[in-house]
Amino acid sequence: MTESVRVLIVDDHPMVAEGIEALLETFDDLDVVGTLSNGREAVDRVTELAPDVILLDLNMPGVTGLSATEMILEQRPETRILILSMHDSPEYISTALNHGARGYVLKDVPTDEIKTAIDEVMMGRQYLCTGANASLNPKKISDGREQLTSREQTILLELAQGKSNREVADILEISVHTVETHRK
Repeated sequence: MTESVRVLIVDDHPMVAEGIEALLETFDDLDVVGTLSNGREAVDRVTELAPDVILLDLNMPGVTGLSATEMILEQRPETRILILSMHDSPEYISTALNHGARGYVLKDVPTDEIKTAIDEVMMGRQYLCTGANASLNPKKISDGREQLTSREQTILLELAQGKSNREVADILEISVHTVETHRK
């Protein structure tokens, strides 16, 4: 018998986390190793919990899903991260994938699709739910602008959420000067 896939759920909405946990517990080949409420907890406990897959909310207070993705993959590069989000904009999706997420699932998908996403990333493939895939329109217009790096995108998204340079620096564990440089 093959070992169960170890899954960690990270979402700041208890009802969402508990609902996903209840769904995943119906599958014999999945083992939910924990439900956490924020990105900082996930970063702090990823080594201890040793998940194969993390279902990670994108928007959480403190350490966001994007920042957590980077920090988790620095500690455990073998961990597969699936972003769970209500945001279907191409910027969010491509930024998450650029940060190392293996998949992106919108929170309005049928619940069975979460199991499909886990199975796909465990087979080494990238997974985008139908809505996320449709948002990543391959017909990008080249207007001569330089594409932002994943770090610049992270900082921009943090700033867009109303955080100050100091708050972003603290969350990402970098200097304020580095934030200002990326911001430029």
